[in-house]
Amino acid sequence: MRMSRFFLLAAVAAVAGGLVYFILNGKGEGQEPISEQNPIDEAHDLIMERAVHRVGTDELVEGALRGMADVLGDPYSTYLTKEEAAEHEESLSDERVGIGAEITESRGRFIIVAPVRNSPAEKAGILPYDEIVRVDAERVEGRTMKELLRLIKGKEGTSVALTLFRPEEGRHVEVSVKRAAIPQKTVESRLIEQDGYTIGYLGLSMFGEKTAEEWETHTRKMIAGGADAFIIDVRGNPGGYLRSVGKVAGSLLRPGTVFAFMEDADGLKEPLETEAPGDKEYAEKMRRMQAVILQDKGSASASEVLSGALRDNGRAFIIGTVSFGKGTVQETMPLSNGGEMKLSTRKWLTPSGTWIHGKGIQPDLKSDQGPLYGIPSMPVDGRYRPGDYGEDVGYAQRVLGALGYEISRKDGYFDETTEKAVEKFRNDEDLQPGRAMDRDFFRSLRSRITKYQADVKNDEQLQLAIGYMKHALRTGN
Repeated sequence: MRMSRFFLLAAVAAVAGGLVYFILNGKGEGQEPISEQNPIDEAHDLIMERAVHRVGTDELVEGALRGMADVLGDPYSTYLTKEEAAEHEESLSDERVGIGAEITESRGRFIIVAPVRNSPAEKAGILPYDEIVRVDAERVEGRTMKELLRLIKGKEGTSVALTLFRPEEGRHVEVSVKRAAIPQKTVESRLIEQDGYTIGYLGLSMFGEKTAEEWETHTRKMIAGGADAFIIDVRGNPGGYLRSVGKVAGSLLRPGTVFAFMEDADGLKEPLETEAPGDKEYAEKMRRMQAVILQDKGSASASEVLSGALRDNGRAFIIGTVSFGKGTVQETMPLSNGGEMKLSTRKWLTPSGTWIHGKGIQPDLKSDQGPLYGIPSMPVDGRYRPGDYGEDVGYAQRVLGALGYEISRKDGYFDETTEKAVEKFRNDEDLQPGRAMDRDFFRSLRSRITKYQADVKNDEQLQLAIGYMKHALRTGN
C-alpha cells in the first residue's frame, strides 16, 4: 500500500482508507451506522432505480466522496480520482512524460507559449504562438485544458500528431512529436557581478521531490563561483513537499534549529528541527552566507515556511509583497478504489509560533513591481477598430498604459484616447501608419513586453534586493 504523503501546496489540496466501504455500507468498521435508516444506501438505491439520469455505482461513490470533503469548507481538502491523484503526484515529480511545451488557453484557443529547450517539441519545430488545432486528428475546439493535456500525454517513446496554425505564416503545419521524459527542474541559478561583489541568485519554482538535491547542486556551484551572498527567489512558488523545504532551510540554519511547528486538531504542537548536510565544510560555508528572500502574493505554503523559518531565525531579510497566506498541511491517503483523499490534517506555525493562514508573511521591505512586469505576453490576434469592444482591446489598453501611453479607458472599449495611443505606438514601432489594432500591432506589443521583462534591470524587486545585499556586505550587517 502506498504511504500517505505530507505536502504543502496552494493549489487543490482531502479521509482515511475505508471511506468507500463506509459510504457503501453506511458505517465504518466497529462503528454504528449513521442512522437506523441507512440513508446513504437508500439514496444509492433510489438513484440507481429511479433517476432519469443514469450513472454507475462508481460515479455515485466518487460523488459522495467529493461531497464529504466539500462539507469541510476547506479549499485544500478534496477527493482525487485515480487519474487525478496520478496527475497531482506527477506535478511534484522530478520528471514528466510529454512533448515539452508550455501551453496557455486564450479565448478558447490553445496556444504554445514556448517549447522547452532541447525538448521533443522544440526538435519537432514547434514555435511560440503556434495554435493547437488537432491532436491525432481530433479537433480540440470546445475542449478544456485538462482534456487537451490528456490527448497529448502518452507513454514514453510513442508519438502524437499535432495540427498547428502558425499565425506568423498564416498556414497550418503538421508535426509528429515523440513523447519523452522531460526533466522537471525546480531550481535555477546565476551569478550577479556588481561593484566588486558576487551575489548568487537562486530561483525556486516549487518544492518538488528533487528540489533539495537541485538546491545543493546549485548552491555548491554558486560557492565555487565566489558568491558572497544569496538572493533566494520564491515569487510565484506555490509550495510542495514539506521535507524538501525542510532540507533547504536546514542547509542555512544550524542543526537542531526549529524551522516550523506542526499543530494537530487537538492543539498539540510538534517542533520540526533541521538536520545538518552531510558535508561539514559545505554546511559551514552555507551557514556563513547572508541571504535575502524575494516573495510575492504567489509565494504560498512551503515557500512561506522557508520565509518564516529564515526570518524568525535571523537568517534572511524579506523583500517584496505580502505572501499568499496558507498555513495548513495536507496529507494524502489512498482509498481502495485507487483514488485518494487529500485532507488538511495540521496547521503549521513559524518558529515564533505565528499562524500565517489568511494573513501571509509581511516583507521586511515592501516593494511592488512596475505595471508592465506583471502583464503576461498573451497570444492575442485579430483586428479591432475604434468603437469595437472586447477582451483583446482591454488587454492592449493595459499594456499601452503600462508603457506610458495616455489611456483613459482599460475596460475593452476602443475609445478616442485608445485610438490616439494606438496610432502613436504604431509610429514608434515603425509599423504601417493607422489607428487599428491588427496582427502587426499585437506582435509588436508582445515583443515590447518580452524585451522589457527579459531585462533584469526592470525587475524592481530584484534590483532592490541586489542593492540591499551590497549594502549588507559592505557594512557587514
